[in-house]
Amino acid sequence: MVDCVRDSAPDTLAARDFILPGGDGLPLACSRYSTGAGGRVVFAHGFGQTRLAWSRTARRLAAAGYTGLAYDARGHGDSGRNPIDRRYDGEQFLADLGAVSAAAGERPVLVGASMGGLIGLWAESLQPRFAALVLVDITPRWENAGLERILGFMSAHPDGFDSLEHAADAIAAHLPHRRERKPPQQLRALLREGVDGRWRWHWDPRLLDEFARDSGRYQSALLEAVQNIAAPVLLVSGGRSDLVSEATVGEFLDHVPHAEHVRLPRATHMVAGDDNDAFTDTILDFLTRRVPPASIPGVHR
Repeated sequence: MVDCVRDSAPDTLAARDFILPGGDGLPLACSRYSTGAGGRVVFAHGFGQTRLAWSRTARRLAAAGYTGLAYDARGHGDSGRNPIDRRYDGEQFLADLGAVSAAAGERPVLVGASMGGLIGLWAESLQPRFAALVLVDITPRWENAGLERILGFMSAHPDGFDSLEHAADAIAAHLPHRRERKPPQQLRALLREGVDGRWRWHWDPRLLDEFARDSGRYQSALLEAVQNIAAPVLLVSGGRSDLVSEATVGEFLDHVPHAEHVRLPRATHMVAGDDNDAFTDTILDFLTRRVPPASIPGVHR
């Protein structure tokens, strides 16, 4: 699930980077997007992504009056990794989201893609903490074939790449629908160069076996738990996604009947990267109607 969305936004919308202690003190790399006082939004990326996947959307929301806080999940990007003697598990990601949400302020909006959306659903089902939830191409149950395709790509190069161009080739083959090929230099945010000169993904490879491959065990509990959610919910799905289907969307809407659903026909699972303008327009429409900036607790405009 490799994606990185960048643009040349005005300096007034530049992100401010900082480190925040996670649920157990592990350092989480964060970026805040703001043009001043405004409604608060927490951005939680998908498995294998970084907070940079939200940059264009976060800047547009900031211009509309929403202060955004995006973070790298543990084991991803510039955030810390678990020590070798501590396995990754869902409870750790849940606690990290709690820490980030608390730092954002009282009852922010959550925008969560894939893994980030699932953790957000789980958190909200346990204790109401968000003014609204925007789920990006994820439902409590998903299509296993789509998950296996994603994990297959992520585990296909355990020894890394001999160059950034080699990595760009792999991404282009994985995302053949993208019209524009990622420039190799842009991939520096997604890979790390090892002492052996090879480039490897920014995430901890232990995540595959310790967390991602076992994620299916959460599906039934999540589906039951979402019935407790009363906050406004928007599900944005990709019309070409192989992870979310008409069946999983229908099942989710049956369990959360007040949820809204928008399908973006041109997008795959990588919704924000495939059709960012339509994606951000959809979020802004939902937020303007359901949770305008001045309605979020503690915000005065």
